[in-house]
Amino acid sequence: MDRVYYLAIDIGASSGRHILAWKENDKLIIEEIYRFPNGLKEKNGALCWDHNALFSHVKAGMKKCAELGKIPSYIGIDTWATDFILIDEAGEVIGDSVGYRDGRTVGMDEEVYKIISEKELYARTGIQKLIYNTVYQLMALKQKHPEQLEKAEHMLLIPDYFNYKLTGKIHTEYTNASTTQLVNIETNDWDRELIDMLGYPQKIFGELSMPKEVVGALKEDVEKEIGYNLTVIHSASHDTASAVLALPSVSENAAYLSSGTWSLMGIESLTPIYDDASRSLNFTNEGGYGLRYRYLKNIMGLWIIQSIRSELGEKYSFGELAETARFAGDCKYRINVNDSSFFMPESMIKAIKKYCGAEKMTVEEILSCVYHSLAESYAETIKSLSETSGREIEALHIIGGGSRDAYLNELTAKKCGLPVYAGPAEATSVGNVIALMLGTGAFESLESARICVADSFEIKKYEQ
Repeated sequence: MDRVYYLAIDIGASSGRHILAWKENDKLIIEEIYRFPNGLKEKNGALCWDHNALFSHVKAGMKKCAELGKIPSYIGIDTWATDFILIDEAGEVIGDSVGYRDGRTVGMDEEVYKIISEKELYARTGIQKLIYNTVYQLMALKQKHPEQLEKAEHMLLIPDYFNYKLTGKIHTEYTNASTTQLVNIETNDWDRELIDMLGYPQKIFGELSMPKEVVGALKEDVEKEIGYNLTVIHSASHDTASAVLALPSVSENAAYLSSGTWSLMGIESLTPIYDDASRSLNFTNEGGYGLRYRYLKNIMGLWIIQSIRSELGEKYSFGELAETARFAGDCKYRINVNDSSFFMPESMIKAIKKYCGAEKMTVEEILSCVYHSLAESYAETIKSLSETSGREIEALHIIGGGSRDAYLNELTAKKCGLPVYAGPAEATSVGNVIALMLGTGAFESLESARICVADSFEIKKYEQ
């Protein structure tokens, strides 16, 4: 029987990769084919993504598959959330693809709240307040560049834009759309009344598609360029939604921590939880596969450590930084990892010193402070999660790149008082592939896919 290859393209804020996957002896096998850089760059006074360069990398990785003689039959793309690209009637890009760390949304929350209160917005959408949510980005455009909204025919979130470039088909995938704070929590569709209230053009919000639905075949020019054709399928295109698909557990009493640049800690729920307690604690109800809700909280995560490493000239690996923190042991300093001063500082090291009021903090103390502060933030979130959901959390699954950080895993198990199961590290790509395989019948159910994940990848246990 011929092997069927599935290609997951996972694009994060700092890098992207093409992961080829297939089933062999009832196990899922993955292979990294291509990796490329990403990052925000200043353009026209704003921090923007280079969507043209990213699409060139999308195609380059697809060509690499052909060079290796491993041609995929199906492909899915996932990226970060909230950011979008506007296109006009001719299919051309309008303006720049401004990124979520840009400052254009400063004050836009207050503009939105002149129309609808924060409490009512949460009651309609179940989505936590993050100043870079699409609802605020669109208000920034309405205030500063209304001509762009007037010209726009479609708003495409980043993975939907790349699907459009590949196929010529305009789709909007649900899991990513749910993060915009413009999807109604009850209907799982655009909140058209809210959109009217805010004065955003209705026509740019297209019909929502679900993970595992087909987008289409490649356009003729793309097929000619890469040398073959395939079928584009909607992954769970929000990277966290894909990562959660790859949980190696079906236990209702297990929480998850998708650990990367951001730490996303939560549970899966078949019903949303969006009471006042959840709103005050900034828990969100993002859409997941099969209309499951990802009831979770955003925590600043490894962004802080990544920034420190960058400031140190990348002389040290992440493993070396972790061992430095381990050797330093505990220290007297702590930070609120979600404080706004750590979102986009000119210097993360200086921001930490200023927060702690300790200009003479050593690098060892800084790393110790960050590691212990992260683990304690996870523990506080687990406690709140249990209280608001009414579930007794019995275990924590750490997935994503951060699952490789043994020291942070150890601290987390200790601070949370729970057994921690770490892996798979490539959860986002694995989850991306799972949606494609569910769409083609290679897995009969999400439960069977998760059992396969547990059998296919190393899962390390850390005792409390």
